[in-house]
Amino acid sequence: MKKFLALLVSLLMVLTLLVSCGGGGDTTGGGEEEGGGEEGALKVGLITLHDENSTYDKNFLDAFNESCSKLGVEAIIETNVPEGQECYDKAMDLVDKGCSIIFADSFGHEDFMIQAAKEAPDVQFCHATGVKAHTEGLANYHNAFAAIYEGRYLAGVVAGMKLNEMIDGGTITADQAKMGYVGAYTYNEVVSGYSSFFLGAKSVCPTVTMDVTFTGSWYDETAEKEGANKLIQNGCVLISQHADSFGAPTACEAAGVPNVSYNGSTKAQGPNTYLVSSRINWSPYYEYAIGQVQNGGSIDADWTGTLDTGSVEILELGDVIAEGTQDKLVEVEAGLKDGSIHVFDVSTFTIKGEALPDGFEADVDSDPEYQADTPAVSGGYFHESEYRSAPYFPTADPIDGISLLDTAF
Repeated sequence: MKKFLALLVSLLMVLTLLVSCGGGGDTTGGGEEEGGGEEGALKVGLITLHDENSTYDKNFLDAFNESCSKLGVEAIIETNVPEGQECYDKAMDLVDKGCSIIFADSFGHEDFMIQAAKEAPDVQFCHATGVKAHTEGLANYHNAFAAIYEGRYLAGVVAGMKLNEMIDGGTITADQAKMGYVGAYTYNEVVSGYSSFFLGAKSVCPTVTMDVTFTGSWYDETAEKEGANKLIQNGCVLISQHADSFGAPTACEAAGVPNVSYNGSTKAQGPNTYLVSSRINWSPYYEYAIGQVQNGGSIDADWTGTLDTGSVEILELGDVIAEGTQDKLVEVEAGLKDGSIHVFDVSTFTIKGEALPDGFEADVDSDPEYQADTPAVSGGYFHESEYRSAPYFPTADPIDGISLLDTAF
């Protein structure tokens, strides 16, 4: 009997110890990906339209993970989130998981991020490429972009140098210097991008022209490849893009046509045709915005990164660039930084035969009627991304020398 009682006491002691230690589970919920940060660290969320298979989204994901690791915060990532109610749902899930600041990366996420910001006023919401922060007036909703039109211009210079090499070598004549461009939609961001790319090429190759086709999707490898092939068949001897797959670069490699990519180097996909790529480096913005939350500061309603902040980058040059390209890039970049060169210098282009006049107004406030509302030309150039972070270069008619093959999107 004594032995039985002793055994019973021992069992009760073990049970008591187990209860006091507890079992427990993960009380933080969990996004698609979680990582980084120390115990009790600030939680930071990111919503992306696609995943790392998209060059656009991979650019955001890499910068986000790097920045969160550097700042010692916990990263929670939700990928493949459509531009619809799902974005709002994921944003509110991230709020419930304790995120103090939440980022989203795609244009169509904006209205749903604003909806979430209104319902969670104590959480900061930062949306890349959006246009409404300066008119919404919410203390916890912010837009960010970068002066990537300068990166596009520099990439255009590389393209123009290659065209000159082709002309000098007898591969094409001066009047055959036609580029092609695969765009996603006829949005200001895309228009600003292909216009600045064209002007960069024109600055060194004055006979250049360009055809632009659109896919109606940010990421559609088949449509992008078909678009590039259509442009090549129409006589385009060099191709660039504002779309997010490897479709255009692989089409160029197969056809032996020089290619300028976007958001990341495609040298591996096109070793014999890749020239250069430009991209936005989002790390400076992540570090700025997260740092403001960590230190109790406020975040700008609109933030525009520049060449000087390290937000606009020209990536590795390909093996088939024209001789003298590197030196020319150094020269032009210095001019952009010191203000002696402006991408949209109104003396360098016309629209329907006319130069943009001083005081020309752009649609900066993005009202439903798309009414021009803000003087954007002064000092001899169009002031892109200065009155809001996202581009607002006019979309009604292209710069002379650019032909739009379709405008359905």
